Amino acid sequence: MAEDLVLDTAIRDWVLIPLSVVMVLIGVLRYFVSKLMRSYQVPDAKIVKEGQVIVRARNLRSGANFIPSKAFRARRIYFSNEENGLLFVPKGQAQNAQAQMFSDPNMAMDMMKKNLSMIIPQTLTFAWVNFFFSGFVAAKIPFPLTQRFRSMLQNGIDLSTVDVSYVSSRSWYFLNLFGLRGLFSLILGEENAMDDTQRMMQMSGFGFDPTKSLSAEKDGLDIVQHEWALPKFEQRAEAVLRKLVS
Repeated sequence: MAEDLVLDTAIRDWVLIPLSVVMVLIGVLRYFVSKLMRSYQVPDAKIVKEGQVIVRARNLRSGANFIPSKAFRARRIYFSNEENGLLFVPKGQAQNAQAQMFSDPNMAMDMMKKNLSMIIPQTLTFAWVNFFFSGFVAAKIPFPLTQRFRSMLQNGIDLSTVDVSYVSSRSWYFLNLFGLRGLFSLILGEENAMDDTQRMMQMSGFGFDPTKSLSAEKDGLDIVQHEWALPKFEQRAEAVLRKLVS
């Protein structure tokens, strides 16, 4: 049977609160350090143009039934023509997004700076927590949990008799590490340091393969069955009015 523990208030004052405050301060400091180390990259004009073409093709596909059949066919030919269509990519012009990233030294350097600004503080903080606060029972969750949460909440405590709702200091560190994104978004704004890697990948084009996206959008536009919806609006309005009257 699990044992109930009485937590000393000194653990709250000298373990729980300092850990939480230090994790918040390190997150804010990492945000400003990464902001100073970040270099502005001009987006590739070709990638931006191809992205806008994909957006326009998706808008045409979603609103195809609201334009006449002749206008839709003209626009589809403009996008998916095999000779000079905007969505047509010749086989010889296909590019590998990963090879493009590794060919740009500035992009690789920015990614290395970002990784260093995230890995080094986390490593030092974990070493500090493991050295000074290892073995403490820092808090208790006010609701019961199953045994599956023991390894997550009681990291560093090898006692099977302790109730699962108790949280060790090391587990409290990991909970703060992965659970403070909402707090950082309130303090630093929506575009906080936790999302810098994703934003850098989007701006630089890494992870975006324009060839596959253009080809997929071309195939989706080719299989659209056009049916102009405007001539049937009168019949639909009449049917709705009949239902309302009856």
